[in-house]
Amino acid sequence: MNVINALEIQHQNNFSYMFKSFTMDNGSEFLDMQALEQSIINPDSKRTMCYYAHPFSSWERGSNENANKLIRRFIPKGSDIGQYSSDDIKRIELWMNNYPRKLLGYKTANLVAS
Repeated sequence: MNVINALEIQHQNNFSYMFKSFTMDNGSEFLDMQALEQSIINPDSKRTMCYYAHPFSSWERGSNENANKLIRRFIPKGSDIGQYSSDDIKRIELWMNNYPRKLLGYKTANLVAS
């Protein structure tokens, strides 16, 4: 929740444009859907819409699964991510943010964000 609040503060009016919705699994970290949707800048309005994916329905979280597929180029499924250094993780993050995506018109996330 703190991360989402910080993102809303950072992006202010662009938050709802950047994060139209969140599709979540049924983990305990997502129990308070109303608080996730509620704006902290303007408490009388929603900042986004939240949806829960059905259990064992990974296709309902396509962007998440695509990101996992990219991460698995470097960190195989089942690996202990704790065995990777901060530099390893930063290198993967940099690669992912500079990877051209069809959804973005074959631009990179870094290019679109700047």
